[in-house]
Amino acid sequence: MRRIGWAIALAAAGLTPAAAQSPAGAPKHNASAAATTATPPAGTAQNPGKPDAPTAPTVVPGTVGHMLPTAGVGEPGDGRMGIQDQVTPIGREAVAFHNNWLLTLCAIISVIVLALLLFAMVRFRRSAHPVPSRNSHNTLIEVVWTLLPVLVLVAIAIPSIRLLRHQYSPPPAAVTVKVTGHQWYWSYELPDYGVSFDSYMLKEAKDPTRQANQRARTDADGPPLLAVDERLVLPQGKVVKFIITADDVIHSFAVPAFWIKQDANPGQLHETWAKVDRPGVYFGQCSELCGARHGFMPIAVEVTSPAQFAAWVAQKGGHMPGATQTAAAAEPAAADTSTNAMASAPATAGTAITPTPAPNNANVANRATQAK
Repeated sequence: MRRIGWAIALAAAGLTPAAAQSPAGAPKHNASAAATTATPPAGTAQNPGKPDAPTAPTVVPGTVGHMLPTAGVGEPGDGRMGIQDQVTPIGREAVAFHNNWLLTLCAIISVIVLALLLFAMVRFRRSAHPVPSRNSHNTLIEVVWTLLPVLVLVAIAIPSIRLLRHQYSPPPAAVTVKVTGHQWYWSYELPDYGVSFDSYMLKEAKDPTRQANQRARTDADGPPLLAVDERLVLPQGKVVKFIITADDVIHSFAVPAFWIKQDANPGQLHETWAKVDRPGVYFGQCSELCGARHGFMPIAVEVTSPAQFAAWVAQKGGHMPGATQTAAAAEPAAADTSTNAMASAPATAGTAITPTPAPNNANVANRATQAK
């Protein structure tokens, strides 16, 4: 037995890392390396391909893009059971189908099965029937237990198909958002508004991987692991179409309060939609096991008034589609007016009209200069 104990001790010593075997007072040659890894190089806390900002951005809580979240709305962790409050028509229809129909059917079936079990236990107990019945089948019972499940499935299928039809037959969209999943952050693009940006999780103030010039999460941003530095802002009461994809592995874009959970597959485009009726901040997460930092890929959507949405678009350097079309139509109209004015102006005798020279363009060859 002693030999077996020594063999186990030697095997454990051989499997123990060398760092753990060194004495407590021995000098540690990797102290500088540990200090280096405690403070990551620039860019690694967010996107390694982008340099860090010179200073942490200043954020004013309550402004557009930084609305204060409401406790218990659009976020988990309020301690209650059930589904989050839905703020879209599809979400409310799905919750009504779940609570009012599915749960009711489940309760009815459970009561019937329990009653049959109790009846069988009492009616066919051993003391009441010492000699068991020899019946092998009963036509009425066989018909009933075949038809009842069919009727239950039909009762579930009709509202399910109606819900799927509403979910996958969206009305015309007012806003289109392209969502791209990366390891491990989200990118958003509003092509009609000229806005595109990346969204990263905000880290805690004591997180050693957070850069000094990157702001830490506060309660005004949202719960831990759900707050982001750049929220997706959407207008209230408008139909929004999401085009969802990924560039590396499979992700899943999920916002529970919108009743949205759509996979993001590389090389594929998937569509879903939402029409949010209530302003607020709504949180979600990637719901696909996409890698080591899967749990650090939150989603934050801020729904605000159309006027605030237009202000956010301007803040991001974008433009409203209507304003762009108006400006583009005004330029040809102004050009036609100036041309007609020149054509209709009477020419004075003995004077020549000198055309205004075109501005020089360094990318276009000047023929007059080449001729000389």
